[in-house]
Formats: sequence, structure tokens, C-alpha cells
Amino acid sequence: MRSAPRLIISDIDGTFITSAGRVTGRLRAAVTRAVASGTHFGLATGRPHRWLLPVLEQLPLSPVCVCANGAVVYDPASDRVLHAFELAPSAMAEVVAVAERALSGVPHGYGVERVGSSAFDPEEECFIINPEYNRDAWDSRFGVTDTADLISQPAAKLLVRCSSMTSAQMYERIAPSVDPELAHVTYSMDEGLIEISCPGVDKAAGARFLAEHYGVSAEETIAFGDMPNDLELLRWAGTGVAMGNAKDVLREAADQTTLTNDEHGVARVLERWF
Repeated sequence: MRSAPRLIISDIDGTFITSAGRVTGRLRAAVTRAVASGTHFGLATGRPHRWLLPVLEQLPLSPVCVCANGAVVYDPASDRVLHAFELAPSAMAEVVAVAERALSGVPHGYGVERVGSSAFDPEEECFIINPEYNRDAWDSRFGVTDTADLISQPAAKLLVRCSSMTSAQMYERIAPSVDPELAHVTYSMDEGLIEISCPGVDKAAGARFLAEHYGVSAEETIAFGDMPNDLELLRWAGTGVAMGNAKDVLREAADQTTLTNDEHGVARVLERWF
């Protein structure tokens, strides 16, 4: 990309924030200069929109965000969900049946992310797990119910969690048996968690919505990421940038690679123009 991008989209964890969860002053300044020049900026994350505040409060602006791996597009300035793609209960039931066969004999559990209407909706009404989800201290605020009730309402994401396996191992067992016309399977962390969304719904789908919202083309967009759930986003963008800490599959798909999230990787790229 020779000319300055008209839209910047960045993953959050492992990309936009450091390992300590901070937006560096250098990156904040680069993004601020970009927006002041007329370039649009958005974040694309696996996080639900309720978990954005610790990042957004470090920025002097309120970017529209692609959340839940593309299932939700959220405007923090108005605390409004602009668009949502939800999995039907019937689709979740089929995926659960696949996971039950794939993980037979291995302890595992399920969770769902329901969209809600606000980033301030009660957590127990939007993030719901079954008792087998391997609860730990930070799960204590979540809603808990059985699997049948869990998947009885539409959800932005279905989660499958298994503490004894890596996410890649779970993906290898489950994804090949899930029809792409039924659901999209991905993961955004290494620790035994895979994420299921509507078919065709990924960060690229959310980014397309964002680009259309701003009247920008894919070719005019630069995107940053580090994990497999960023793959479609980096392939869609005119310039896809893998972080220095990115998984190999992202490095292979990206147009270029920058330094890690702890080495100002995103800022170093943006400073070419801003």
C-alpha cells in the first residue's frame, strides 16, 4: 500500500495492546494522527462488546468495533449495536452434537455469548456457561445453566472449552466435521477454547460492514492481527499485516510482518504515513 490507508482495522489482544494490556503512548499518538488526517479507525476482536472498556478508556476516541469475531458491530459512542449475526439454536445443537463425538471421554464444557443491547447489560445475562465449562475465579460472574437451556436462544458465539487440550488440538478434532454452511469455527487463544459463529461470519464480514459504513474499499484498508481468527480479515484487507508474535498461518497469509505487540509493531507500520 503506497498511499495512506483510508481505514485501519486492528485486532486487540496480542496486536493493539501490549502483553500488559496497555495501549502504548506511541501507538495512541499514531492512531490519533491518522484519524485527524481523515483516516477511519476500528478494532476487530473476539471479545464481546462488554469487554472493550479497558481498551477504549486508553484512547482519546471511540472507534466503531467489530466484536465477537465479526458477529457484532458496536458503536461505543452511542452504546449501540449497529449489526449482529446470530447463531440459531438448531445450528448450535448440531455443533454441540459434533463436539460431543469429537471430545468423547475428554472433560469439556460450553458457553454462549448473547448479543444484548448495551455494553452495560448484566454479564450473567449475556455470557452464560454450563457447569462443565471448567469454571475458575474469573467465571464467577457469568450465568450458569444446563446445555439445553444454554443453546435455546440465538447467540453471537458458541464456545467450547477443554482445559486439557490446546485450541489447535480442539480445532483439529471438531472443525473438519462442522459443515461450513452450518457454522464458522475458529480460535483466538491457545488455551483450550474454540469459538463458533454463523456461517461466513468472521472478522472480515464485520470489517466489510465497517468499510461500507465509511464508504471505503478493501483495497484502501490495512488490517493487523496475530491469531487464526484474524486470518480472514488479513486476507480481505488490501494490506494484511501479521504481528511478529503471530501464528505461522497468519505470517504466511499476510502481505507483510511487523514487530511484536510489545515492540510497537502496529505503530511502526502506521508511522510510515502518519
